[in-house]
Amino acid sequence: MRSWNAPEVPSLPVAGPSVRIHDTATGGLVDTPGDGTAGLYVCGITPYDATHLGHANTYVAFDLLNRAWRNAGLPVRYVQNVTDVDDPLLERAAKVHVDWAALAERETELFRRDMQALRVLPPDEFVGAVESIPLVVELIGRLQAAGAVYRVEDDLYFSVAADPAFGDESGYDRETMLSLFGERGGDPDREGKKDPLDPLVWRGAREGEPSWESPFGAGRPGWHIECAAIARTHLGDAFAVQGGGSDLVFPHHEMCAGHAQVASGGEPFARAYSHAGMVGYDGEKMSKSKGNLVFVSALRNSDVDPMAIRLALLRHHYRADWEWADAELWQAVDDLDRWRRAFAVGAGAPAAPVVTEVLAAIADDLDAPRATAAIDAWVGATLGTDGLADTTDADAAATLLPVLDAALGLAL
Repeated sequence: MRSWNAPEVPSLPVAGPSVRIHDTATGGLVDTPGDGTAGLYVCGITPYDATHLGHANTYVAFDLLNRAWRNAGLPVRYVQNVTDVDDPLLERAAKVHVDWAALAERETELFRRDMQALRVLPPDEFVGAVESIPLVVELIGRLQAAGAVYRVEDDLYFSVAADPAFGDESGYDRETMLSLFGERGGDPDREGKKDPLDPLVWRGAREGEPSWESPFGAGRPGWHIECAAIARTHLGDAFAVQGGGSDLVFPHHEMCAGHAQVASGGEPFARAYSHAGMVGYDGEKMSKSKGNLVFVSALRNSDVDPMAIRLALLRHHYRADWEWADAELWQAVDDLDRWRRAFAVGAGAPAAPVVTEVLAAIADDLDAPRATAAIDAWVGATLGTDGLADTTDADAAATLLPVLDAALGLAL
């Protein structure tokens, strides 16, 4: 599948520090690879609707990680999927009377445009569920050989008991798992399953639904195995970070890890699991079912500067749950105008300490609020209360502008 165009990102004359990030499995900060290629897998969209700010918050967050690694001198291999066949997509297509594949392509293209506008670095591999079916079939075969797959009527299920590490990623107790599994696409009450938590890996063909031939009969992939197959193929075992929203901690990331770890004979799926917080609006998490979505494309089409959208997102730590407010966007618009006035001066307050602080903040669990606060402080010192203050660094703007882009993805 085609990704989106990469922005030109300046190279910095100084290297950023090594990167630490929060790991859900351990509950603390962990060091990410200090050398070698840093592998990153971020779970992608199910393209039945446009990109909302909750999506954007996640992809901007892991774009910071991508940039921090690159600024530290690491080569990065970034992979992302698109779940371009799944129940929510098929249900949406039926409801609005459009072809499911056409709907998926239309919304995926809109996602590409949104990501490009927000200067999110594109993945090296952008893989759709449909094109990954051969990878899924191969992985199911491995799980069958390990005795971890069983049949219920025309469907195949993965036995979570086959993975001794099941539960280590989320740390949830069984009661919590059962509750979340039912809420987030699982079928804990289906008769014939060995364990209510066992996830579907191959859905047998149903009338009126798309299906593909396989050694297990016609059907289509389950959700979790799609990401496991794509990640294993393009990143191998024990890559650096699997990322996504915090609503993916369980069951999605737990199940992905289980599939991959059984197939690999116990090798860990990822070294760290990192999760972005949820963005709310009108008192609820943004979601289609709540009808409270704020779309990136709608803001762009109303002539809002995409950099203001990105700055508004960066003002919140990626792991925080928070609520979108229109006032924050307009504050970001005003702040960008102020920043641009300061950078247009050329000379300004000393830049070197700001460069150090911005790079250190992003390397410290992607602390974008701390980084943007450093820029705010420099802008205030440069402009002063009556316009231009006493300047001490003739090249301040030229020094800082590349850092804003390379570290924060903000192009002024």
